[in-house]
Amino acid sequence: MLRFLLLRLARALLTIALVVSFAFVVLRLSGDPALLIMSVDAPPEAVAAFRKAWGLDEPLWRQYLSYFGAIASGDLGRSMRDGRDAIVLVGERIPATLALTVPALLIKLGLGIPAGVYAALHRNSWADRLVMFLAVAGFTVPSFVLGLLLVLVFAVQLGWLPSGGQDSWRHAVLPIITLGVGGAAVLARFTRSAMLEVLGQSYIRTASAKGVPWAQVVRGHALPNAAIPTVTIIGFMVGSLIAGAVVVESVFSWPGVGRLLVVAVANRDLAVVQCILLLVAATMVTANLVVDLLYGALDPRLRRGGSR
Repeated sequence: MLRFLLLRLARALLTIALVVSFAFVVLRLSGDPALLIMSVDAPPEAVAAFRKAWGLDEPLWRQYLSYFGAIASGDLGRSMRDGRDAIVLVGERIPATLALTVPALLIKLGLGIPAGVYAALHRNSWADRLVMFLAVAGFTVPSFVLGLLLVLVFAVQLGWLPSGGQDSWRHAVLPIITLGVGGAAVLARFTRSAMLEVLGQSYIRTASAKGVPWAQVVRGHALPNAAIPTVTIIGFMVGSLIAGAVVVESVFSWPGVGRLLVVAVANRDLAVVQCILLLVAATMVTANLVVDLLYGALDPRLRRGGSR
């Protein structure tokens, strides 16, 4: 078990390092922050002074080492726009993002899992076809298209809900629905496939042949075994809570981490972008690590083998 945990932890740390390294290189090769933040009429001396103040005049490899050294000491840098610590700017936006993503996750779980189980238990029925039609529709429609459609119907045509902002709980309804529908559709399809695979196993037929009530077979055998692969997609959804809100927050002008990321990328605010990407990577890796541990708890063979 210890070897299992150490391998997963090492893989998690390596993944975070690779993500941060990739972001570091891409951001610095995509444009000069000094030319975006300062006026185009700024004298060359002022631009050079700006680069020197933020360490942009140093070779890329030295910037890279300095950045990782700062991270190791807990310093995630300061915003080039207002000079505040990047972690403070990001931390101020996290509650707003969680106010959307946590209810959306509950919608995904509350709709997707029961719908997938019901469709699998009524395979090839009209209910199964209806659930899968809705699931395919919810999965294929991009979140920004769904968001705009909801705004057009409920904000513009009916006037029931506001189209954007964060003044009251009513402003959160449309973005929460937008985030929840797509994930529920994915989870419904995945749960249905997992259930159908389990229901086709020989031990399910054996239990039924022994006279075990069908409801007991489903609760005691099918659902627990179908939950094992379903944990993977749920872990991915939990890990992508912040990353998945980028588009939706922009559509609904919601002041969360996702919208901050869009603004920071446009302004080449390196420290803020890197801080958000580090947060997203850490969230994803932590969720995957928890999934690995759950797999190890559900299937002892994985603990002994050290891998899936």
